[in-house]
Amino acid sequence: MKTSSWKRPGLWACAVLLAAMTPGVTAAAAADGTGAAQTDTAVAAKKKQEPFKIQVVDAETGRGIPAVELKTTNNMLYYTDSAGYVAFDEPGLMNQKVFFHLSSHGYDYPADFFGNRGQAVDVTPGGSVTLTMNRINIAERLYRITGQGIYRDSTLLGLKAPIKEPVINGLVMGSDSVQTIKYRNRLYWFWGDTDRPSYPLGNFRVTGATSKLPEKGGLDPDVGVNLSYITNDEGFAKSLVPPLPDGAGIAWVFGLMTAKDSQGKERLLAGYSTHNPETTAFGILVFNDDKQEFEQVVQFPDKNDWRHPGGQATYYEENGQGYWLFTEHRAPNLRVAASYAAIADYTQYEAFTCLAPGTTYDGANTTLERDADGKLVWGWKKNTPPLKQDEEKELIRLGLIGADDPHYFQLKDTDTGAEVQLASSTVEWNDYRQKYVLIGQQVGGSPSGLGEVWYAEAPAPQGPWTTAKKIVTHNNYTFYNVAHDEFFDKDGGRVIYFEGTYTNTFTNAAPTPRYNYNQMMYRLELDDPKLGLTPASVPGPVPESGTDSQ
Repeated sequence: MKTSSWKRPGLWACAVLLAAMTPGVTAAAAADGTGAAQTDTAVAAKKKQEPFKIQVVDAETGRGIPAVELKTTNNMLYYTDSAGYVAFDEPGLMNQKVFFHLSSHGYDYPADFFGNRGQAVDVTPGGSVTLTMNRINIAERLYRITGQGIYRDSTLLGLKAPIKEPVINGLVMGSDSVQTIKYRNRLYWFWGDTDRPSYPLGNFRVTGATSKLPEKGGLDPDVGVNLSYITNDEGFAKSLVPPLPDGAGIAWVFGLMTAKDSQGKERLLAGYSTHNPETTAFGILVFNDDKQEFEQVVQFPDKNDWRHPGGQATYYEENGQGYWLFTEHRAPNLRVAASYAAIADYTQYEAFTCLAPGTTYDGANTTLERDADGKLVWGWKKNTPPLKQDEEKELIRLGLIGADDPHYFQLKDTDTGAEVQLASSTVEWNDYRQKYVLIGQQVGGSPSGLGEVWYAEAPAPQGPWTTAKKIVTHNNYTFYNVAHDEFFDKDGGRVIYFEGTYTNTFTNAAPTPRYNYNQMMYRLELDDPKLGLTPASVPGPVPESGTDSQ
């Protein structure tokens, strides 16, 4: 009696082994019940099936939109890379029509009769489609600056990326809150807490990188930034703040400044704070160019004192004296003379306030400074804390600051008249507008409490700031610690660039893969009619208070 081979596993195993040893025949082919043999070439061809190329572009500019979510009818999610591409290669969904729901912060796609915002496309290997979304934001989202997979899908599609490290750089997965400054003909970039691939905990003592200025061989800011990270022996971002005397485990830097030391050498300085996780100290650091790390200059005596750098810094001049201005207290209301000695001496810091010299805010008991005619005196004062936006508002409500008194930080929405309360801001002189411009992140509000970004103008860096226009919106997502990258300004300041940290922190939203906890760059054209600004002044000599470099 003849025995069937399927009942004899020993023979079946031998057949598979023999097939594996035979050139051009796979083990799978030998085991195929039909007896049909598949060649290695055929299998390889299947493995190399080209993905379907989807690009989502801005209807106004035709540029690819980063961070667009594409969702299938069975809820599979895909996100466009910084060029607006998705490399779609989903088994079971190739060579057929697939519907993609489209959504992205600050962008819209027309809804159909049933309210679905998306489009069905014919998905074929190696094929492509371009989808167009309408921009709600006035500012245009350009690209992600940090993190893994910035041009992931472009790379999978075989497209050339504009930056040198399109998929991972410095082993950085995510970085929080940028500080950037022009120093020694390069740009120096510093971030806070930084994630890595190999473990959930990364670098908590400052990450840094440099890049070339656009006029010195760097990329056009419309295209991207080539970052050269300062790394450790493992190739991951180096901790740039060695252990300090307070022993805290976390260190952050902010308020980047340059000043000449006692030998007349330009130095890069920064304010710092340490945390454990509560705040343990504030002080000043100086960058060691040889070691490529920071060193302590001084620790200030009181961690609760308002006199220390913070937020974003900008340089300006007034009455022939240079100052560094900070947005530590949510508005540009803190400064220090632009000298090494003054920066290191906390008693030299001044606040812009209308409080009586030497007093503090105390609600209805607050003492304000008025001149002999009863006029409210706003000015830069030492040993007197800044008056914050919410404190000024309360004094107005209490009647201590009258309707006819000058108001400096009471921003109103130009469209609705609603109050705009700032959580953070960045201020720079703008040649095109012949004014100081502020990019600020809102506290509270809708649709996203910490994801709304505003534009405002004032004649002086401290204001008065009166009206603001929303330029970026998010839906239940945070975009905080915004920074105007003034060294990228183009066309005499007509085009400006700003960035912020895109994160689900402080929301209940799911994190956007790859994008979450990273820096996103935006472009804003100041002659855009949607901003509703009056025509720009005829450019003339920059006033003393508008100098943007030492």
